[in-house]
Amino acid sequence: MSYSTVPGPSVPSTTYLQKLEAETARKMQASRSVPSPFAGAPEPLTVIVEAQVDALAADLFDIVHTLHADPETAFAEHRSAAFLVEVLGRHGIDAQLGVHGLDTAIRAEIGSTNGSTNGPTIAILSEYDALPDVGHGCGHNVIAATGIGAFLALANTLADNPDAFPGRVVFLGTPAEEGSSGKEVMARHGAFDGLDAAIMVHPYGYDLADQVWLGRRVLTVTFTGVAAHASAQPFMGRNALDAATLAYQAVGLLRQQLPPVDRVHAVISEGGTRPSIIPEKAVIKLYARSKFAETLKDLSARLTGIAEGAAMMTGTGVEIDWDEHAPSLPVRTNDALTGRWVAAQHRRGRSPLPLGVVSETIAASTDFGNVSHRIPGIHPLIKIAAPDVALHTREFAAAAATDAAESGALDGACGLALTALDFLCDAELRRSVAAEFAAQGGPVDVPRYFD
Repeated sequence: MSYSTVPGPSVPSTTYLQKLEAETARKMQASRSVPSPFAGAPEPLTVIVEAQVDALAADLFDIVHTLHADPETAFAEHRSAAFLVEVLGRHGIDAQLGVHGLDTAIRAEIGSTNGSTNGPTIAILSEYDALPDVGHGCGHNVIAATGIGAFLALANTLADNPDAFPGRVVFLGTPAEEGSSGKEVMARHGAFDGLDAAIMVHPYGYDLADQVWLGRRVLTVTFTGVAAHASAQPFMGRNALDAATLAYQAVGLLRQQLPPVDRVHAVISEGGTRPSIIPEKAVIKLYARSKFAETLKDLSARLTGIAEGAAMMTGTGVEIDWDEHAPSLPVRTNDALTGRWVAAQHRRGRSPLPLGVVSETIAASTDFGNVSHRIPGIHPLIKIAAPDVALHTREFAAAAATDAAESGALDGACGLALTALDFLCDAELRRSVAAEFAAQGGPVDVPRYFD
């Protein structure tokens, strides 16, 4: 017989979210996107490429709905990847499937006859993995369409005029962003070698030129104790669950001393078998997130110290395993490239908001951060849902199959295509992009950053 005076969980208050939404609305009234100081591509060529994007609408909508109806999770996107290769093939693009260390990664390239060997090179990225149970609750079906659309618009432009613009464009289909770091696997297999910049766009509840994306690391801590009879001889045991509990509580106490946007979330995934036995093994899994690479490194050291301290206090052993999947660094946004994205979105009737209008406390992580620490890049967001519809929810998954998702795919593809075109055509823009990246610290040795 069970009995409870508390029949269920309390309903979380939406007051804070409402306050944030009101604050964002006030900031929107006072904000404006800063115009780009660069000329970009010649206007007649821009008009041609934009028309090429619009001509691809049926293909892009097909991608949005086909992937949405058949979601596949990280590293298992076989049907999705094959379908994207098929779409590329319809337009005469011979894409490679199963490249850069991943069975479901895609690569395709185009180059003009005017400088295709020595000219600038830019990559356009697509994601297409989904979430377990939720499906495309992060809208990667829309991301897939934007990257394919941008690449094909540029490819079709070159097919009509092989000297339309200089340089090369690389399409990269990048699997396993959700809960993993597919782009880091690809990077370690040479995917971004020889590239000058990389761009992609993510669907959201606002049009944002830039937003904070936190770096993320994964930590697994295993405490090892000594089993004993919990009633007859508890003094002969060493309680691994006590160690995990201490560590969990210490993380809670640590939060008061963390920078405002740092995040630590944890679960105790193992804690013993039955109450009558002192647990000899306990496992705690944690995500650590931070706004800057340097502060993520500091947070990592503090969490390591907590695990070691909990072991010392309980007389247990401890094994500390960082990064079951490669860590994701925060996104390092290139403002010069962002300005061209904004200019392209203005052509589509959108007005992307600058950094800081939407609160940075509403922040997640992405493995594109690792790309942006190797080469210059941008990761703007495009509106396909209401502002109060959060990523990774069934509500956002529903939004990813609406007319707004189709519009986001088309406008996003145009934004990526025109930003890439500007980069290839405007030498002054490229110099500014490179100088800004150098001033941010230049390329980072991502695999060894946390050593």
